[in-house]
Amino acid sequence: MSAPSSAPSASAESVATENDFLAPDPGLRPPGPTPSQSRFQVDLVAEAAGATENKSPSSDASTTVPSSDKATPTAPPDGPGADPGVGGEEAKGRFRVNFADPSEAGSAASPEGAQAEGLQNGDTVMSETSLHSSTGGQHHYHYDTHTNTYYLRTFGHNTIDAVPNIDFYRQTAAPLGEKLIRPTLSELHDELDKEPFEDGFANGDELTPAEEAAAKEAAESKGVVKFGWVKGVLVRCMLNIWGVMLFIRMSWIVGQAGIALSCLIVGMATVVTTITGLSTSAIATNGFVRGGGAYYLISRSLGPEFGGSIGLIFAFANAVAVAMYVVGFAETVVELLRGVDAIMTDEINDIRIIGTITVILLLGISLAGMEWEAKAQIFLLIVLITAICNYFIGSFIPLESKKPSGFFGYDGSIMWENMGPDFRGETFFSVFAIFFPAATGILAGANISGDLADPQLAIPRGTLLAILITGIVYLGVAVSTGSCIVRDATGHVNDTITQVVGNCSDAACKLGFDFSSCKSVKCDYGLHNDFQVMSLVSGFGPIISAGIFSATLSSALASLVSAPKVFQALCKDNIYPGLSMFAKGYGKNNEPLKGYILTFGIALAFILIAELNVIAPIISNFFLASYALINFSVFHASLANSPGWRPSFKYYNMWISLAGAILCCVVMFVINWWAALLTNVIVLGLFIYVSYKKPDVNWGSSTQALTYHQALTHTLHLSGVEDHIKNFRPQCLVMTGYPNSRPAILDLVHSFTKNVGLMICGHIRTGYRRPNFKDLATDQARYQRWLLKNECKAFYSPVFAEDMRQGTQFLLQAAGLGRLKPNTLVLGFKNDWRDGDMMNVETYISMIHDAFDSQFGAVILRLKEGLDVSHIQGQDELLSSQEKSSGMKDVIVSIDTSKDSDADSSKPSSKATSLQNSPAIQKDDDDDGKATTQPLLKKDKKSPTVPLNVSDQRLLEASQQFQKKQGKGTVDVWWLFDDGGLTLLIPYLLTNKKRWKDCKIRVFIGGKINRIDHDRRAMATLLSKFRIDFSDITVLGDINTKPKKEHVSAFEEMIEPYRLKEDDMEQEAAERLKNSEPWRITDNELELYRAKTNRQIRLNELLKEHSSTANLIVMSLPLARKGAVSSALYMAWLEILSKDLPPILLVRGNHQSVLTFYS
Repeated sequence: MSAPSSAPSASAESVATENDFLAPDPGLRPPGPTPSQSRFQVDLVAEAAGATENKSPSSDASTTVPSSDKATPTAPPDGPGADPGVGGEEAKGRFRVNFADPSEAGSAASPEGAQAEGLQNGDTVMSETSLHSSTGGQHHYHYDTHTNTYYLRTFGHNTIDAVPNIDFYRQTAAPLGEKLIRPTLSELHDELDKEPFEDGFANGDELTPAEEAAAKEAAESKGVVKFGWVKGVLVRCMLNIWGVMLFIRMSWIVGQAGIALSCLIVGMATVVTTITGLSTSAIATNGFVRGGGAYYLISRSLGPEFGGSIGLIFAFANAVAVAMYVVGFAETVVELLRGVDAIMTDEINDIRIIGTITVILLLGISLAGMEWEAKAQIFLLIVLITAICNYFIGSFIPLESKKPSGFFGYDGSIMWENMGPDFRGETFFSVFAIFFPAATGILAGANISGDLADPQLAIPRGTLLAILITGIVYLGVAVSTGSCIVRDATGHVNDTITQVVGNCSDAACKLGFDFSSCKSVKCDYGLHNDFQVMSLVSGFGPIISAGIFSATLSSALASLVSAPKVFQALCKDNIYPGLSMFAKGYGKNNEPLKGYILTFGIALAFILIAELNVIAPIISNFFLASYALINFSVFHASLANSPGWRPSFKYYNMWISLAGAILCCVVMFVINWWAALLTNVIVLGLFIYVSYKKPDVNWGSSTQALTYHQALTHTLHLSGVEDHIKNFRPQCLVMTGYPNSRPAILDLVHSFTKNVGLMICGHIRTGYRRPNFKDLATDQARYQRWLLKNECKAFYSPVFAEDMRQGTQFLLQAAGLGRLKPNTLVLGFKNDWRDGDMMNVETYISMIHDAFDSQFGAVILRLKEGLDVSHIQGQDELLSSQEKSSGMKDVIVSIDTSKDSDADSSKPSSKATSLQNSPAIQKDDDDDGKATTQPLLKKDKKSPTVPLNVSDQRLLEASQQFQKKQGKGTVDVWWLFDDGGLTLLIPYLLTNKKRWKDCKIRVFIGGKINRIDHDRRAMATLLSKFRIDFSDITVLGDINTKPKKEHVSAFEEMIEPYRLKEDDMEQEAAERLKNSEPWRITDNELELYRAKTNRQIRLNELLKEHSSTANLIVMSLPLARKGAVSSALYMAWLEILSKDLPPILLVRGNHQSVLTFYS
């Protein structure tokens, strides 16, 4: 590509055609930096800078103060490089770079800025404010000389190029420190007289508004309570895992399954939780973790669809778990009350009363703040550990009084007898299902990730250590209870025996007791029968009751805190728009008070039910679904092989994580198959809802990474496969210009390429002396989003070029990738070809020749009303919500009354630059900042603000005709010349689509009058072999009949201005004229192609006769030999052929077969 001319021009017109014509005149700028200006100004330092010796030191190092009193902060007198003599000497012939803070543009300089002490950090001069900021406000855009991050002589000379710094990589308003913005590439690279451009955020670095607000709150709050790994994670996880199961179910499990299988059950549960713990650690150490626990980890890894569905049920499961634990506590209290005969009403109502009082107290502790809640957890943990120690101590102290109840102390015979299983009404899996909920709770620490001082360290260390400690204790209790307690005991002191009787063979007989009666009558004691057997064994029974209270209340408290925190994080991300009211936090710790109230309400509702046997397995399944997805996240992220997946925790394996995910799913069905099905249905339903809603978030999930990985792999794989006729697809390069400026051509081509072939919207931007490639990249992203938003499956590909032909050549050569390259060029018909410069016609026809030279097919769409609606478009809906939230709300388009060429992709309309056709022009610098606007083509909008004239109204209606469902009608295919079958394939693909399915295909072919029936039968045979349905075949025997005289004379009149008329001038003059105006039609050429000209005129007559009512005409495009037929004559052929007709598509394939009847 040859570089565009950049010769300087003093004329106002040439300045207007530059890309940056919207920038205000430098001479008219208001005094003082404005937000639209650069963050720095560059001033030439005077040659006589040495004279500054006599000035005050501060004046030499200060920034240039603008003429208004809006001064920027000045450097301290003792700043580095403030020595006037040295500074003045070195400054000769250099530039002084003065940074202006956009946030302070309108206010006086802060006194603190002037006195900030510069910190020496090696060669880097940084201010203390940039390192230790506490404002969390708008101060992270400073680059003032010396007072902030100005890198002076880092490499031996003054430079604004910054050295690596962690603050450049923070997200906006990050809670751990301020974001600094490194100098943009434009600031470092662009010419000094050019206005540098403000950069946005690259690579999806920006936060959602909710995240930014949360981050700002976090940054502004002082005295926030943050926990370390012991208090924040280890304590919580241990309390949650050591549930009530430890004291009242573990002994029963040993009685049923025996020591060996009990250890296997504990081992299986620990394997699942350990794998999940490793996966959690991997995700938690792959970047900064905010609040939200399991939801945050899953959503940032797998995306909002999985995260949103799991987050909701995980928060709900935690809320219901509060009720489950509180009811467990209330049942134990009621048992004690019954023991002393102190029942208030009846058992079920007592559970409700005690449960309600308990949950209100727990809510009070939670609302008092995280610090109080943490203190309560520590106290409960001490009680729990005391109870466990009390049991183990008691197990070594066998008392005679306890022997009738089955406790004999450690004995090998008891251990051996209890080694095997003795299932009574249970199976291995049913016992496993009862135990597994006791192993859940490993995410209790991760759920308050936002309240951890260092989540990346705390979550792995605390979670894995908690799993290890609790697993060892569970195994210890299983072995201990199985080794010192028999399965059945009567509790009667009289059941002693003095000698072993023949029919008494169990371990109790050897120890002097006969419990054989339990085989016929159910006894009340022993591992099988007494849930409170650990109280019996312990040194002091009431401490076990205290342990049970501690286990239930601590789990309830952890769940009561987890549920609102997870729910708050979910609501902040606005995944479910109706729930945004719960996102607000209160107090220094950003407590979700509304979430606490909601959790309290859910818990209270389930406490009042007081029957949780049905709900409990669903909760376990909800937790397991979360575990499965956390494991799957690690597998998925590893599989996607994204460069962003770099967890600092290395002890994980993608295949082990996958096995963990599968294990979790298996365990779900083992515990309760119908609950597992219900969980899957709920998750799937929420997943579909979130996918349908498409929340406007981008978290760089592994789903995106894997999509890219698969696309790349498949594209490369496709490149190694040879093309085959059966797999031919029309892959279209459509010269649309801005995609919304020619809706008709976009809609029609999309109709036959959607889900079938590739579609690239080509846009050639011409008329720029200095192309702005940054604007090009911005437009590329913006219009690609517009296409996606309008559900148009296409790519937008803009290029800068000196003219349309060069741009088309660029796209023909470079558009696409591998096999995903276009093979068909689609153009709009140049309706205004007779109005403008005929060199534009030369360029247009050359584009068609270039397509054929590149072995492309060519398609031209003509609507009699025209195609280009950019001059009547107005306010655009292009901007996504992210852009709108960034303050870019005033996006307007000025109306250009002169109608643009339909063929030009972005040719400047009359005197206006092509940007005036763009719906993305930013706000003008007019007095009111407004221009005449016109609403975008929207069906639900009322009449536009500027009334349209009749032709524009017709154009608007015509441009939308392919968006509507086509009624019963016809698609007429005039397949006059065999081009490989593209002329037939396109209408077939069209009529397969929903909008066009009611239209029938009618085929018109040329033939001889005496062979009409034969030709019709031959074509019918061919179409049936191609398996293409048609309603009628018409053989035209009169194509070569001479056209009507008035039509011929009208044609001659049309081409008259474009003839060379070489017979009327000297040969040399004729040749000169032909060289300067190559489009002119020679007399010789006109005579040579007289028959072809007459055929085009005659075909137009036949088209009007046969196809005037068709919904669409698809016709073979006439060819013109390159170099032999002038562009004006070829353009006249196309004009006369397609004049005054319904929408017509002129098609010519590349003469390679695209249809086959072979299987």
